[in-house]
Amino acid sequence: WDIGPGGYQLGAYPAPFSEWNDKFRDEVRDFWRGTPGMIGKMAARISGSAQQFDHDNRPATSSVNFLTAHDGFTLMDVVSYNEKHNQANGEDNRDGHSANHSDNMGVEGSSDDPKLSAARARRRRNMLATLMISQGTPMILAGDELGNSQMGNNNAYCQNNALGWVNWDATDPEFLGFVRNLVAFRHAHPILRQKRFLHARSRKIDNRTDLFWRRADGRPMTEADWEDPERRLLAFEMRTASGTPDYAALEYALFVVINNGGPRFVSLPAPPEGHVWVRHIDSARPGAPPRPHMGRTRIRGRSVVAMVLEPAEPPSEPASRGE
Repeated sequence: WDIGPGGYQLGAYPAPFSEWNDKFRDEVRDFWRGTPGMIGKMAARISGSAQQFDHDNRPATSSVNFLTAHDGFTLMDVVSYNEKHNQANGEDNRDGHSANHSDNMGVEGSSDDPKLSAARARRRRNMLATLMISQGTPMILAGDELGNSQMGNNNAYCQNNALGWVNWDATDPEFLGFVRNLVAFRHAHPILRQKRFLHARSRKIDNRTDLFWRRADGRPMTEADWEDPERRLLAFEMRTASGTPDYAALEYALFVVINNGGPRFVSLPAPPEGHVWVRHIDSARPGAPPRPHMGRTRIRGRSVVAMVLEPAEPPSEPASRGE
């Protein structure tokens, strides 16, 4: 609790404590709702919020990253309501947090418009994909994987009824399948679950940096790029951290693109000989099978893509250059 002057001290706990990171919650929500100037903040959250947590031998897992919790909007309500709707709580809508960093995407509340429903589902996939590729410890609110709503009530502790219950009968199977894939992807890749912070330092195993931020054209991010308030695309390579013991160091890498702008062609890092980048996660095509890519690849607008550096196999079809 952060009651009183000076009460808010995110990151000030010592090891071995972990802390809920509300900066992750608010800034990821802001990025995906289109708030300008969020690229640098997104990079900080994705890499484990080191400014807050990298001290006194605290591990990178100290940051509990989350989008939603028992207080506040559900994930569905984050993309469906601009304002809290707590009238049923009996306090004239005065209770609950008023700064929700939410966006109803044009209509306040639920909608039968299939295009709006699809856009909201895509944004929820984007936010959960961001959560699951970020360094730290992810936390998912029960029901968010199903598409659960509290009808805009962000303080439902007093509602022991259908408003506050998880509606299992309203499960979105496609969305649930995407979340399952995200969880499996994170479990399969220790690079996403490291205890050492990534600080773009060279590794002994291959002299490559453990974290490398790139522009769409493949070049390194410049100071001007980081300060550009209209920049909507962030791409990065991620490896096991510099300083990882030899027995735990891994030679492969992940390449992730987070794009809240229009469709873009992105230049992939040159893979080592005999390797190729394989797309495993694509929030714009949640059911697509893994597919190898080389050179430049098209990243759809408003999407998250995660690729894995894998040994090349004799292809049954040419590696994609355009999708």
